[in-house]
Amino acid sequence: MGYSGTMKAPSIPLALCAVLTLLLANSHAGPNIVFMLVDDMGTADLSCYGAPDVRTPHIDRLAAQGVRFTDFYAMGAECTPSRTSILTGRYPQRAGGLECAIGTGNVGRYDDAIRLAAQGDLGLPASMAVLAPALQAAGYYSAIYGKWHLGYEEKFSPLDQGFDEFFGFLGGNVDYFEHIELSELPVLIAGRRAVRRTGYMTHLITDDSVAFIKRRKDGAQPFFLYVAYSVPHFPFQAPGDAAIGVLPEDQWMVGTREKYVEMLVDMDKSVGRVLEALTQAGLEEDTLVVYASDHGAMRPGFNTPLRDFKGTLFEGGIRVPCIARWPGRIPAGAVSGQVGSLMDLTASFLRVSGAEPPDGGPLDGIDILKHVQEAKPDIPRTLYWRARRGARTWWAVRDGDMKYVRKIDGDDRGEWLFDLAASEEEARDLSDDDPAELARLKVLLGEWETEVRPAR
Repeated sequence: MGYSGTMKAPSIPLALCAVLTLLLANSHAGPNIVFMLVDDMGTADLSCYGAPDVRTPHIDRLAAQGVRFTDFYAMGAECTPSRTSILTGRYPQRAGGLECAIGTGNVGRYDDAIRLAAQGDLGLPASMAVLAPALQAAGYYSAIYGKWHLGYEEKFSPLDQGFDEFFGFLGGNVDYFEHIELSELPVLIAGRRAVRRTGYMTHLITDDSVAFIKRRKDGAQPFFLYVAYSVPHFPFQAPGDAAIGVLPEDQWMVGTREKYVEMLVDMDKSVGRVLEALTQAGLEEDTLVVYASDHGAMRPGFNTPLRDFKGTLFEGGIRVPCIARWPGRIPAGAVSGQVGSLMDLTASFLRVSGAEPPDGGPLDGIDILKHVQEAKPDIPRTLYWRARRGARTWWAVRDGDMKYVRKIDGDDRGEWLFDLAASEEEARDLSDDDPAELARLKVLLGEWETEVRPAR
């Protein structure tokens, strides 16, 4: 039988072609990404990091199955700048007004932040968001459950920054049972609506995260799940404290180590529930899981042996735990001393997902997970910080093993030079011993400040 050029091709091969194209696209999709970020937790608050008085078996198992970083940094000593650096992959100074935590009730706490708050602009603009929009453009379905702290105004909603789902609270802290902060603003939000829910905040975040994983278990579309725990941030309330009621305002920042440990143990169980949900859904092998803290602990957290606490730019304020697991791609049981930062994770997440920054610009971080995957030798890094609140400003730069710190707070002024290889505790100030190195790092810091001037 001869062939006529006017005959229609059978429809079945076209359908098969479409199916094969879809399967091929899915075969090249990046992994699911689960990013668990806790709040105000120190480097010595996990047993796998040497905590003397708390057992965190689920997080320890995560470390045993992946890589544990020992020299990892937040790019801010408070919540808002740290979270800005994660969602932009850039120094928080570039955004303007976000160098310290947005105050309860949408309050700016230094001149630029006060100016932006008066304009209704205190928050992370959607145009500056990088991570979630890039993943969304790469085909990811994204959700955030928990703490936002990047703006109270509706225009700063996570739903306008690449996230498809949001449940959580807008401010920096919240009562774990009543889900209120010490202001009149509604802060507990589902999507774009103020809501009321019953339960301990850590458990609500975990419940929604587990339910999300169950809904996405068909694997038809990769997902990004940002689990933004508020624990162990004050107020210091453990799961059994519901009957106590809302703490008086002067008690919100007061807590014992015993209460803090109760919160950590419960948080570890919640992490275990999220990990078990991945296993039960058959997604463990194709999911990159990262666990970290947004900055160092305040008392009664432990940053031992590091110097000082949250809010400072000594190591105790900015060095954080970070653990990453990706079965078959990241070596199990690895320990990395590579200097890294939370904004490095942004670069890594974009690379594994095949995504690109929506503005096409360069990131400030490096692909830290690629470094581990390729088992490269550790390289020197140069990282910078500036932290502002009221009349107080901290500056710091780490270049290789040398670190320079400066503080101005009215008449309280100081500067320090440390060799972290000799003393990560920052026990010995070398300013008088090495003035040339002191001057060199001050020049580096000044050049960086000029380069990161804010866009607004």
